[in-house]
Amino acid sequence: MKKAFFQLHLSVFLAGFTGILGKLITLNEGLLTWYRLLISAISLYILFRWRGLLKKVPFRDVLIIGSNGLIIGLHWIFFYGSIKYANVSIGVVCFSLTSLFTAIFDPLINRRRFDTVEMLLSLLTLAGILLIFHFDTQYRTGIILGIISAMFAALFTVFNKRLIRRFDTYTMGFYELLMGTLCVSIILPFYLHAFPVATIVPSFTDLTYLLILSWACTLWLYALSLNALKKISAFTVNLCFNLEPVYSILLAFVLFHENKYLGPAFYVGLFCIMLSVALQMWRVARKPHTADTAH
Repeated sequence: MKKAFFQLHLSVFLAGFTGILGKLITLNEGLLTWYRLLISAISLYILFRWRGLLKKVPFRDVLIIGSNGLIIGLHWIFFYGSIKYANVSIGVVCFSLTSLFTAIFDPLINRRRFDTVEMLLSLLTLAGILLIFHFDTQYRTGIILGIISAMFAALFTVFNKRLIRRFDTYTMGFYELLMGTLCVSIILPFYLHAFPVATIVPSFTDLTYLLILSWACTLWLYALSLNALKKISAFTVNLCFNLEPVYSILLAFVLFHENKYLGPAFYVGLFCIMLSVALQMWRVARKPHTADTAH
């Protein structure tokens, strides 16, 4: 269990850099997501072929796994859209609503009873988001996109919790990224027609950031979080990922001076979100053998 928690928190630390890289990369959210999926899928294929880890699975199973690849693609598009339309701090704070959606979707999809404590902790997170939404009106578009992003992130983790019982993490990771790339490739021409750009080719600087995003903040992060998910519940994994804003916000303050543009409501809302994380971790620490069993 200790190893699982270490892997989980290391993946959260890496996740803290995804928002920063999303801000640094000048491509729009659609292209950014497509390149991230493409580079990650190709890299994973080469690595698995080299190490002999690539397994063939029936086409029906490819579609089942691949549907989650579409979900993660949509999550990234809306997440980076939130950052582009608002800023890093707003985008990562909205991601914290993943725990609320998980508390709703997990019982519905996996047919278990709703956990009252999970819902109450998640509502505390929601209160934090609503404070920011109500008072920082200039970020409302970014907040709405961030909320949609959190919904897809919750679905991704909940479905992965089911898939990991049937497939190994390597098989899941590759086919999710592969099918995610194919699905976003189909969507992208329509997306670029609606939101035209000057160029679709990344600059050298953007390509460097994309490689870091794909290798460190996608493949390594993905492997760590999936291994942690074998021992820790989907709700706890997503709630721990609420710590991501701490790393992202501190970096955004240093690199982009975003603290100059955020009002008191943001900090009150952030406090509510961090309190929900602290309470859940205290709850898990008290009941390590019951709170963290896989559902």
